Amino acid sequence: MVEQLVERIRRKDQGAMSQFYQMYVEELSSVCYRYVPSRNDAKDVLQNSFVKIFTKMQTLEYRDKQSFEGFLVKVVVNEALCFLRERKRLLFVKLDEALTEETDDEEPQPEHITADELHQLIRELPDGYRTVVNLYVFEGYSHQKIADLLGITPSTSASQLYYAKRLLAKKIKALMNER
Repeated sequence: MVEQLVERIRRKDQGAMSQFYQMYVEELSSVCYRYVPSRNDAKDVLQNSFVKIFTKMQTLEYRDKQSFEGFLVKVVVNEALCFLRERKRLLFVKLDEALTEETDDEEPQPEHITADELHQLIRELPDGYRTVVNLYVFEGYSHQKIADLLGITPSTSASQLYYAKRLLAKKIKALMNER
């Protein structure tokens, strides 16, 4: 069905574009919100993503649904990263500064909270932390790939993930104490 929809979109079928949008807007919105927590900004990024998706569909070779959906996610992730870079919102703690922070060796315990609560806590992380967590955990990128995408070193990516996990652990603990 998706392949047929793509073919109709290539022929500029507005109904197919609308159907495609309805089919993927929720899933791609959630990807977008992982990177861009502001609803208004995320809507802009999502709109730009759909424009790029529809444009690239004209030359895209459809292989199968799984690889096509991977392409969709990649477009949204790239648009979100471009947005963050343009807004200079990707601030990273330098490794030597990170080592001087007060730390707590407790690991996050996400099994004690809901998926929605965990996603909200991730959205509350500083942009650099949140971006590395999303790329590493959700997209499965290596620290080298993250470094290449963000213009940082692999060790900076690793330290951002490390301190993001620590901050998440504190946030989870605080949430658990509120209950």
